[in-house]
Amino acid sequence: MIHKILNDKPTRLFILLTSFFVANALIAECIGGKLFSLERLFGLAPHPFTLLGEKGLTFTLTCGVLLWPLEFVMTDIVNEYYGPKAIRRISFIAIGLISYAFLMFYLAIQVPPDTGFWTGSQKQDGIPDMQVAFTGIFGQGMWIIAGSLVAFLVSQLVDVWIFHKIKKITGEKKVWLRSTGSTIVSQLVDSFIVLFIAFKIGKGWSYQRVIAIGLVNYAYKFTMALVLTPLIYLLEKAIEKYLGHATTHQMKQAAMGKVNE
Repeated sequence: MIHKILNDKPTRLFILLTSFFVANALIAECIGGKLFSLERLFGLAPHPFTLLGEKGLTFTLTCGVLLWPLEFVMTDIVNEYYGPKAIRRISFIAIGLISYAFLMFYLAIQVPPDTGFWTGSQKQDGIPDMQVAFTGIFGQGMWIIAGSLVAFLVSQLVDVWIFHKIKKITGEKKVWLRSTGSTIVSQLVDSFIVLFIAFKIGKGWSYQRVIAIGLVNYAYKFTMALVLTPLIYLLEKAIEKYLGHATTHQMKQAAMGKVNE
C-alpha cells in the first residue's frame, strides 16, 4: 500500500510542496535576525527619509523577507490544487516545527559551553566569544518569536480565505488576481502583526513608529508580490505537465469543493 501511495503523483507533489513550504518558513525564521540594506543590495547609497513623523527611515529589512514571498507563492499553489484544508494543515505543521526549532535553539544556548577550545576558537576571525555569538544569532527575543509565529499563522489564514473568495468569483481564470490579490492583503496583515507584537507590546514602540516601519516593510513585500506573479504561472504549467491536464483540472475542481474528493 505504501508503494501505491508514494507512486501517486499528486501525493508526491504534495509531499514536495509541503517539504519546501516548511523548510522555507523555518529558514526564514532562522535568518530573520540579520538586517540588510535593500539600497546597498542594488549598489545605491541609503537616503534616510521621514514617514508619519518618523525620521531617519531607510529600506533596512530583515533577511527573512527574502524568503517569505516564496512562502505565499507556495500557499497559493497548494490552495489551487489541494484546497484550504491542506494549506491550513501544513501551516500548523510549520508552526509546530518552527516552535520546536526555537525550543531546541534555547536548549542549545543553555547547555554549558566548552571553555577549553570552542569558546575562543574564532578569535583570529574577530569573534572573541563563540557562546556570545551563538546566543546572539539563535537567541531571538520571545516577543519577536511570538510575533513572527502569530503573524505567520494569521496571514496564512487570511491568504487562504481571500484566495478562495476570489476563485469562487473567477473560477479557474485570472490566476494572477487571486494569487497576487490574496498575497498583497495577507502580507499587509503579516507586516503589522509582527511589528505590533514584537515591538509595540515587547519594546514599547509608539503606534506611529510601528505603522511607519510597517509601511516601509510592506512596500518591499507589495513589490515582490507583483514581481513573483509570473512564477505562479510557470509553476502551474510545470505541475500540469507533470500531472496531466485531466488530473490538474480535477484537482482544482476538488479544491473548490465542486466534486467529491
